Amino acid sequence: MRIAIADDDVTSLAFLENVVTGMGHICAKFADGDRLSAALLRDTFDLVMLDWNMPGKTGLEVLEWMRTTVESSPPVIMLTARTAKRDVTDALNAGADDYICKPEEEGVIAARIAAVLRRTTGNASMDKIAEYGGYRLDRMAQTIRHEGEDIVLTAKEFELADLLFRNRDRTLSRAYIMETIWRTSADLATRTLDMHISRVRSKLSLKPENGFRIFTVFGYGYRLETIDPAKDPVATE
Repeated sequence: MRIAIADDDVTSLAFLENVVTGMGHICAKFADGDRLSAALLRDTFDLVMLDWNMPGKTGLEVLEWMRTTVESSPPVIMLTARTAKRDVTDALNAGADDYICKPEEEGVIAARIAAVLRRTTGNASMDKIAEYGGYRLDRMAQTIRHEGEDIVLTAKEFELADLLFRNRDRTLSRAYIMETIWRTSADLATRTLDMHISRVRSKLSLKPENGFRIFTVFGYGYRLETIDPAKDPVATE
């Protein structure tokens, strides 16, 4: 998972980074609300952790802005030294998924992160076998079966296909895909991603008549769209 952390305190930011990376997640750090807001418009995150008092937009202002502006807005944990009941109420009413008062132990923070991710992403991504329409994914064997036939994929192609299916109808930024699959920056291997998207699209025959298609969001990334062939005129042509 890719988690964004916004906090203007360097010590807190480093502490939270250690918690997040220690859980096996990817961490993106921001020192103020304005920089985080800009990143949310061009990138994809699975969770956002917000301090309240920051330069630029405050944590609460970022939260309120996210809920009205960001498509498929990620879940939010407020992690702040503000302990007043009114502050907790305001944050939760604005759309926060959890509220943690500083200081808190690493184990508690990690458990709260895991709980929010379980609630918001579901357990399907942990299943050994997953079915999406006519596609059957075996995550242990890293194989995909469609219409009774096994499709031969490389390890990276399978990981990419699995990521797209798990996030179907959600737009994923290039950086998100590159860091999740290749653990590298999108700027370093743009052609690598495009080539793998093309191969996955072709090998899995991801087209409307089969219930899915990969849509390119120019300047941003990709989205695996769920298509109902009965309602999509293109699928029946």
